[in-house]
Amino acid sequence: MRLLYAEDEPAMSEAVVDILTYHKYIVEPVYDGQSALDYALSGQYDGIILDIMMPVLSGLEVLQKLRSAGCQTPVLLLTAKSETEDQIQGLDLGADDYLPKPFPMELLLARVRALLRRRAGYTPNLLSCGNITLSQKNCELSCNGQSFVLSKLEYQLMELLMLNKGIYLSTEDILCRVWGYDTNAELGVVWVYISYLRKRLSALGANVAITAKRGVGYTLEVPE
Repeated sequence: MRLLYAEDEPAMSEAVVDILTYHKYIVEPVYDGQSALDYALSGQYDGIILDIMMPVLSGLEVLQKLRSAGCQTPVLLLTAKSETEDQIQGLDLGADDYLPKPFPMELLLARVRALLRRRAGYTPNLLSCGNITLSQKNCELSCNGQSFVLSKLEYQLMELLMLNKGIYLSTEDILCRVWGYDTNAELGVVWVYISYLRKRLSALGANVAITAKRGVGYTLEVPE
């Protein structure tokens, strides 16, 4: 499951990302409201965790803009313990749940599990294309009774290609959506990971291929 987590306190962000990652979630951390909005509108997430108190845009402003744009990804708001008005406003704006700070990590995990159980119309646990499947639960790429457990970046890239099969994605678009808008990675890293996935597909005997069009980008195709 892929989560977007917006929190401007670095220590808090690191602690939450560590615990969620340990429990097999793929987490994209951002540190201000505008980044949260940009990522949420451009990425494929199963759930969004928004702290209300953030620079540039507050969590409530982000939530309002997301719902106005038609984004229905489940949202968990992190609120100050005494701010009942924020909690009420957040629910009225379309939040699915809220969690007052500070909170025990066990409670956060329980709220995230509940949030994801309520999701509807989002990416299924198993993505399929041709004769391959990709499991969100364990990041396994499978075909013909064989499988590879993909690294985080391999998984995110494969997921992006499968969700956009037949659509050419530019190198710049892939870099932003997989590595993040504020990445220092060079464009060449996209080709490197495309190469990794091509080798995986070849080893599995997949009937799909990652094709490239010069000056346009990459796409996943099922050859006829």
